[in-house]
Amino acid sequence: MPRPLAVAFDLDGTLVDSRLDIAAACNHVLASAGRAPLDPQVIASFVGDGVTHLVARAFGLRIDAAELPALTARLVDYYSAHPVDHTRWMPGAIEALDALVSVPLAIVTNKAHAVTLRVLEALGASARFAFVFAGGDGPLKPSPEPVLAVARALSVPVGALWVVGDAEQDILSARAAGAFAVAVRGGFADDERLRAASPDVTLASLLELPALARATS
Repeated sequence: MPRPLAVAFDLDGTLVDSRLDIAAACNHVLASAGRAPLDPQVIASFVGDGVTHLVARAFGLRIDAAELPALTARLVDYYSAHPVDHTRWMPGAIEALDALVSVPLAIVTNKAHAVTLRVLEALGASARFAFVFAGGDGPLKPSPEPVLAVARALSVPVGALWVVGDAEQDILSARAAGAFAVAVRGGFADDERLRAASPDVTLASLLELPALARATS
């Protein structure tokens, strides 16, 4: 297990429980189009591949549907105005961030960049992260490019970068890039799919991450 020279965290389901705010933004757009609201748990199952896929799934649209860009922009606008009405830190998130303060930290998320920055700002967490790679900055996870971009930005070998996430997209992106993949259970993703992605380590929660990092020092 490599000693981490930097750590990149996924956001939704890993550092923050944002289900209710994502659902509120999605249901706002559905209502604006005359659609019935969806259960937050259903909407949470649509999360992971970026805002365009989220809206497409909520509306039952093809990913190339002509109306999708306008609907997506409407969601981003609403969510940016209501970034943390209900969002809370996941168990162990603050403890993990505090324990890793000696190494550079990053966010690597498929969430829209504008919303990501608003969420971090509203939580008072912007200064904790040296770099943010989010939706709109390039290829999305599970592409290796987001993880490689973090390694370049933080000037660390990708093999010494830990990627911490709750979903298969995080693990597949890390493995494709050659980073160390840390899976965290209890987020948005299905456990079976998370295991199938073959993480290097699986944690029950972020509360276990500080001890894991200490074990490499």
